[in-house]
Amino acid sequence: MCVCKCDYKIATWLKIGNRVKREYQISITEYQSRLKKSVTIMGNLSRNLKNAAIAFLVPLPSILFYISFLNHCQHLHDDPKSNDDVSLSPLWKWCYDHPLLLANFLFFFNVNVLFWVISHILSSNWMIDLYWTVIPVMLAHYYSTHPLAQFNLWRSRIAILLTWVWSLRLTHNYFRREKWQWGAKEDWRFTDMRVQYGKHWWWISFFAVYVSQQVFLIGICLPLYAIHSVDAPVNIWDFVAIVVCLTGIVIAFFADTQLHEFVTRNEKLKKLGKPVVANLDRGLWQFSRHPNYIGEQLWWWGLVIFAWGLGQGWTFVGSLINTMCLAYVTKLVEDRMLKQAYRAEAYRLYQKTTSVWIPWFKSSAIAEKDKNN
Repeated sequence: MCVCKCDYKIATWLKIGNRVKREYQISITEYQSRLKKSVTIMGNLSRNLKNAAIAFLVPLPSILFYISFLNHCQHLHDDPKSNDDVSLSPLWKWCYDHPLLLANFLFFFNVNVLFWVISHILSSNWMIDLYWTVIPVMLAHYYSTHPLAQFNLWRSRIAILLTWVWSLRLTHNYFRREKWQWGAKEDWRFTDMRVQYGKHWWWISFFAVYVSQQVFLIGICLPLYAIHSVDAPVNIWDFVAIVVCLTGIVIAFFADTQLHEFVTRNEKLKKLGKPVVANLDRGLWQFSRHPNYIGEQLWWWGLVIFAWGLGQGWTFVGSLINTMCLAYVTKLVEDRMLKQAYRAEAYRLYQKTTSVWIPWFKSSAIAEKDKNN
C-alpha cells in the first residue's frame, strides 16, 4: 500500500514536471519567436531610417549648386555694374545661358554618377524608382525659377500644380506597393539584368539604369521647359491639355488601386492556404490589360499638348521615346505573366479577349470560340 502511494506520488510529480517542462519549452520558443520578430522589426526600422535619410540628402548637391547660382544671378541683378570676379565667373555665365544643358549637367552628376555609386554601396538600384516621382517636380520648379524663364503665370501655376498632383499619386502608389518601406527592393527588371550580366553589371548598370533614365526623364519633361520658355496668353490648347492630364492621372490612380487590392486579396488567400485568383480582369482591367500604362501615357502626352499650343511641338520626342519604351516593357511584363504556371492559361485567354492599352470592350466571341476548342 505504501509502495503504491509512493509510485502514485512519483507519477504525479513526473506529470507535473513534464507539464512544467513543456510550458517552459513553449515559453522559450515563444520568447525566441518574439525576440526574432522584434529584431526583424528593428532591422527594418533601421534600414527604413537609413534609406529615408539617403533619399532626402542625395539631391542636396544639385539643390545647393543651383541656389548658389541663383544667388550670384540676384547679385548681378541688384548691382549690374559689379565687377566681382565670382559673379562674372564663366561657370555662372554658362549656367545662365544654357538652362536645358544645366539641367542635364546636374542630372548627370547628381543622379547618374552619385546614384550609381550609392547603388553599389547598397547593392540595390531602388532609389531611381522613387525619384521618378520626384524629378519631374524638381524640373518644373527649376525651369520656372531659372533667370531666363519667361512664361504665362497661370499656365505655369497650372502645369506645376498638375505635376505635383501626378507626383503625389505616383509616390503614394510606390510606397503602398512597397508596404510603406524605403528601398525594400529594386525593380524586378534590374534584378533580372543583374543576373543576366553577372560580373559586368557594375558598369552596365550605369548606362542601363541611370543614363537611360536621363534620356527618359529630361525628354518627357521637355514640355515643362517649353511652358517656361514662352510667354503667351492662355488658349484652347491649355484647356485640352488640362483635361487630358487629369484624365490620365485619374485612370492611373484607379487602375493602380484596383491592382493593389487584387494583389492584397491574393496574399491573404495564399496565407489562408486557399487558391489565388489567376488574373485581374475587373474594373478598368476588363477594358485594357494595362490601364495604368495608358493613364501614365495620357499624363505625359497631355503635357505635350501644353507645349504644342505654344508652338513647341518638337517637345513630343521625349513622350514618343517613353511610349516606345513602355511598349517594350509591356512585352516584358506579359512574358513574365506567361511564365507563371498558375496564371498562364488564364492570361492567354485574357490576351485574346482584352485590348493591350487602349480601353475597349471584351471580345466575347473569341473567348467563346477558345473555350469550345
